Amino acid sequence: MHVATAPDYLAVIEQLPPGTFFHAEHVPWEVYERLLTALSPATAVRLYYDQGRMDAVSPTAAHEKPIKILHRLVVTLSDALDMDIESYGSTTLRQQLKAKGAEPDDCFYVQHAAQIIGKSDLDLAQDPPPDIVVESDLTSSSLDRFAIYAALGVPEIWRVANWHVSLWALAETQYEEVIVSQAFPFLPTEALNEFLTLGLSDGERKAAQALREWLAQQSLLSA
Repeated sequence: MHVATAPDYLAVIEQLPPGTFFHAEHVPWEVYERLLTALSPATAVRLYYDQGRMDAVSPTAAHEKPIKILHRLVVTLSDALDMDIESYGSTTLRQQLKAKGAEPDDCFYVQHAAQIIGKSDLDLAQDPPPDIVVESDLTSSSLDRFAIYAALGVPEIWRVANWHVSLWALAETQYEEVIVSQAFPFLPTEALNEFLTLGLSDGERKAAQALREWLAQQSLLSA
Protein backbone atom coordinates (compact mmCIF):
# COMPACT_ATOMS: atom_id res chain seq x y z
CA MET A 1 0.00 0.00 0.00
CA HIS A 2 1.35 3.43 -0.93
CA VAL A 3 1.65 5.77 2.04
CA ALA A 4 1.37 9.43 1.08
CA THR A 5 4.39 11.56 1.93
CA ALA A 6 4.81 15.26 2.57
CA PRO A 7 5.74 15.95 -1.09
CA ASP A 8 2.59 14.07 -2.22
CA TYR A 9 0.37 16.26 -0.05
CA LEU A 10 2.35 19.39 -0.87
CA ALA A 11 1.67 19.01 -4.58
CA VAL A 12 -2.08 18.87 -3.91
CA ILE A 13 -2.19 21.63 -1.29
CA GLU A 14 -0.17 24.16 -3.29
CA GLN A 15 -2.65 23.85 -6.17
CA LEU A 16 -5.83 24.20 -4.11
CA PRO A 17 -8.11 26.80 -5.76
CA PRO A 18 -9.45 29.55 -3.47
CA GLY A 19 -12.63 28.50 -1.74
CA THR A 20 -11.79 24.79 -1.62
CA PHE A 21 -10.34 22.43 0.96
CA PHE A 22 -8.56 19.09 1.05
CA HIS A 23 -9.04 16.36 3.67
CA ALA A 24 -6.75 13.43 4.47
CA GLU A 25 -6.82 10.64 7.05
CA HIS A 26 -4.02 8.76 8.83
CA VAL A 27 -1.45 11.49 8.29
CA PRO A 28 1.57 10.98 10.59
CA TRP A 29 2.54 13.91 12.78
CA GLU A 30 5.98 13.99 11.16
CA VAL A 31 4.41 14.44 7.71
CA TYR A 32 2.23 17.27 9.04
CA GLU A 33 5.28 19.03 10.49
CA ARG A 34 7.24 18.64 7.25
CA LEU A 35 4.35 20.21 5.37
CA LEU A 36 4.36 23.19 7.73
CA THR A 37 8.03 23.70 6.93
CA ALA A 38 7.68 23.10 3.19
CA LEU A 39 4.74 25.43 2.56
CA SER A 40 5.79 28.90 1.50
CA PRO A 41 5.08 31.68 4.03
CA ALA A 42 3.22 33.45 1.23
CA THR A 43 0.82 30.51 0.84
CA ALA A 44 -2.67 31.40 2.03
CA VAL A 45 -3.62 27.75 2.66
CA ARG A 46 -4.19 26.91 6.34
CA LEU A 47 -3.58 23.49 7.84
CA TYR A 48 -5.54 21.83 10.65
CA TYR A 49 -4.43 18.58 12.28
CA ASP A 50 -6.32 16.40 14.73
CA GLN A 51 -4.76 13.05 15.64
CA GLY A 52 -4.04 11.96 12.08
CA ARG A 53 -6.86 13.84 10.36
CA MET A 54 -5.65 16.81 8.31
CA ASP A 55 -7.57 19.57 6.54
CA ALA A 56 -6.05 22.13 4.20
CA VAL A 57 -8.25 25.18 3.56
CA SER A 58 -7.69 27.72 0.79
CA PRO A 59 -9.58 30.92 1.68
CA THR A 60 -11.12 33.45 -0.70
CA ALA A 61 -11.04 37.24 -0.55
CA ALA A 62 -14.63 37.17 0.73
CA HIS A 63 -13.52 34.75 3.44
CA GLU A 64 -10.84 37.19 4.55
CA LYS A 65 -12.92 40.39 4.52
CA PRO A 66 -14.74 39.95 7.88
CA ILE A 67 -11.47 38.79 9.44
CA LYS A 68 -9.76 42.02 8.42
CA ILE A 69 -12.62 44.10 9.83
CA LEU A 70 -12.52 42.27 13.16
CA HIS A 71 -8.75 42.71 13.24
CA ARG A 72 -9.17 46.46 12.73
CA LEU A 73 -11.72 46.54 15.56
CA VAL A 74 -9.37 44.75 17.96
CA VAL A 75 -6.54 47.13 17.05
CA THR A 76 -8.93 50.01 17.73
CA LEU A 77 -9.70 48.55 21.16
CA SER A 78 -5.98 48.32 21.87
CA ASP A 79 -5.37 51.95 20.91
CA ALA A 80 -8.53 53.43 22.44
CA LEU A 81 -8.17 51.58 25.74
CA ASP A 82 -4.37 51.94 25.89
CA MET A 83 -3.92 48.21 26.43
CA ASP A 84 -1.39 45.77 25.02
CA ILE A 85 -2.94 43.34 22.54
CA GLU A 86 -0.72 41.18 20.37
CA SER A 87 -1.91 39.62 17.12
CA TYR A 88 -0.25 36.46 15.86
CA GLY A 89 -2.43 36.25 12.74
CA SER A 90 -2.70 32.77 11.28
CA THR A 91 0.43 31.48 13.00
CA THR A 92 0.54 27.73 13.58
CA LEU A 93 -0.71 26.64 17.00
CA ARG A 94 0.28 23.06 17.80
CA GLN A 95 1.16 20.57 20.50
CA GLN A 96 2.79 17.29 19.51
CA LEU A 97 1.83 15.48 22.73
CA LYS A 98 -1.84 16.12 21.96
CA ALA A 99 -1.39 15.59 18.21
CA LYS A 100 -3.33 18.81 17.55
CA GLY A 101 -2.53 21.73 15.29
CA ALA A 102 -4.36 24.66 13.72
CA GLU A 103 -3.80 27.85 11.78
CA PRO A 104 -6.66 30.22 12.68
CA ASP A 105 -7.73 33.08 10.46
CA ASP A 106 -6.47 35.40 13.20
CA CYS A 107 -5.59 35.20 16.87
CA PHE A 108 -4.95 37.65 19.69
CA TYR A 109 -3.24 37.75 23.05
CA VAL A 110 -5.17 40.06 25.35
CA GLN A 111 -4.89 39.03 29.01
CA HIS A 112 -1.63 37.19 28.24
CA ALA A 113 -0.11 39.79 25.91
CA ALA A 114 2.70 40.65 28.33
CA GLN A 115 3.88 37.03 28.36
CA ILE A 116 4.48 36.80 24.63
CA ILE A 117 5.57 40.33 23.66
CA GLY A 118 8.96 40.10 22.00
CA LYS A 119 8.70 36.41 21.13
CA SER A 120 9.24 35.46 17.50
CA ASP A 121 8.01 31.87 17.89
CA LEU A 122 5.29 30.31 19.99
CA ASP A 123 5.76 27.07 21.90
CA LEU A 124 2.45 26.02 23.41
CA ALA A 125 4.26 23.52 25.60
CA GLN A 126 5.54 26.58 27.47
CA ASP A 127 3.60 29.62 26.24
CA PRO A 128 -0.10 30.26 26.87
CA PRO A 129 -2.46 29.84 23.91
CA PRO A 130 -4.01 32.97 22.36
CA ASP A 131 -6.88 34.45 24.36
CA ILE A 132 -8.96 34.71 21.15
CA VAL A 133 -8.89 32.88 17.84
CA VAL A 134 -11.01 34.05 14.91
CA GLU A 135 -12.43 31.66 12.31
CA SER A 136 -14.43 32.46 9.18
CA ASP A 137 -16.75 29.72 7.93
CA LEU A 138 -17.18 30.89 4.35
CA THR A 139 -14.85 28.21 2.94
CA SER A 140 -15.52 25.41 5.46
CA SER A 141 -17.12 24.97 8.88
CA SER A 142 -14.94 25.75 11.87
CA LEU A 143 -17.18 23.77 14.24
CA ASP A 144 -15.23 20.63 13.36
CA ARG A 145 -12.07 22.39 14.54
CA PHE A 146 -13.37 23.47 17.94
CA ALA A 147 -12.01 20.25 19.49
CA ILE A 148 -8.50 21.23 18.37
CA TYR A 149 -8.72 24.64 20.02
CA ALA A 150 -10.25 23.14 23.17
CA ALA A 151 -7.35 20.69 23.48
CA LEU A 152 -4.90 23.57 23.00
CA GLY A 153 -6.69 25.51 25.77
CA VAL A 154 -7.86 28.52 23.71
CA PRO A 155 -10.34 30.37 25.99
CA GLU A 156 -12.44 32.10 23.30
CA ILE A 157 -13.39 31.69 19.64
CA TRP A 158 -14.96 34.33 17.41
CA ARG A 159 -16.77 32.41 14.68
CA VAL A 160 -17.92 34.26 11.56
CA ALA A 161 -20.73 32.56 9.62
CA ASN A 162 -23.19 34.18 7.21
CA TRP A 163 -21.52 37.56 7.87
CA HIS A 164 -22.40 37.28 11.57
CA VAL A 165 -19.95 36.75 14.43
CA SER A 166 -20.77 34.52 17.39
CA LEU A 167 -18.64 34.22 20.52
CA TRP A 168 -17.75 30.89 22.09
CA ALA A 169 -16.13 30.40 25.51
CA LEU A 170 -14.29 27.29 26.65
CA ALA A 171 -16.10 25.52 29.49
CA GLU A 172 -13.86 22.65 30.63
CA THR A 173 -13.47 20.64 27.40
CA GLN A 174 -16.18 22.18 25.17
CA TYR A 175 -17.20 25.57 23.86
CA GLU A 176 -20.47 27.25 24.78
CA GLU A 177 -21.91 30.20 22.90
CA VAL A 178 -21.93 33.36 25.00
CA ILE A 179 -23.34 36.86 24.51
CA VAL A 180 -20.39 38.80 25.96
CA SER A 181 -16.69 38.43 25.20
CA GLN A 182 -14.55 36.97 27.97
CA ALA A 183 -11.46 38.79 26.73
CA PHE A 184 -13.40 42.08 26.56
CA PRO A 185 -16.11 41.75 29.26
CA PHE A 186 -17.69 45.07 28.26
CA LEU A 187 -18.23 43.95 24.64
CA PRO A 188 -21.50 42.13 23.84
CA THR A 189 -21.99 40.10 20.68
CA GLU A 190 -24.77 42.42 19.54
CA ALA A 191 -22.48 45.47 19.53
CA LEU A 192 -19.63 43.60 17.86
CA ASN A 193 -21.98 42.53 15.06
CA GLU A 194 -23.12 46.10 14.54
CA PHE A 195 -19.52 47.18 13.94
CA LEU A 196 -18.83 44.17 11.69
CA THR A 197 -21.92 44.92 9.59
CA LEU A 198 -20.90 48.57 9.30
CA GLY A 199 -17.42 47.55 8.23
CA LEU A 200 -18.80 45.26 5.54
CA SER A 201 -21.05 47.99 4.14
CA ASP A 202 -19.06 51.19 4.74
CA GLY A 203 -15.48 50.08 5.27
CA GLU A 204 -13.06 49.40 8.11
CA ARG A 205 -12.44 53.06 8.98
CA LYS A 206 -16.12 53.77 9.57
CA ALA A 207 -16.42 50.65 11.72
CA ALA A 208 -13.40 51.66 13.81
CA GLN A 209 -14.77 55.19 14.20
CA ALA A 210 -18.15 53.83 15.34
CA LEU A 211 -16.42 51.61 17.88
CA ARG A 212 -14.53 54.57 19.33
CA GLU A 213 -17.75 56.55 19.61
CA TRP A 214 -19.44 53.59 21.32
CA LEU A 215 -16.55 53.25 23.79
CA ALA A 216 -16.90 56.96 24.61
CA GLN A 217 -20.62 56.53 25.23
CA GLN A 218 -19.82 53.65 27.57
CA SER A 219 -17.23 55.86 29.37
CA LEU A 220 -14.51 53.33 28.51
CA LEU A 221 -12.05 55.48 26.60
CA SER A 222 -8.60 55.80 28.08
CA ALA A 223 -7.88 59.25 29.50
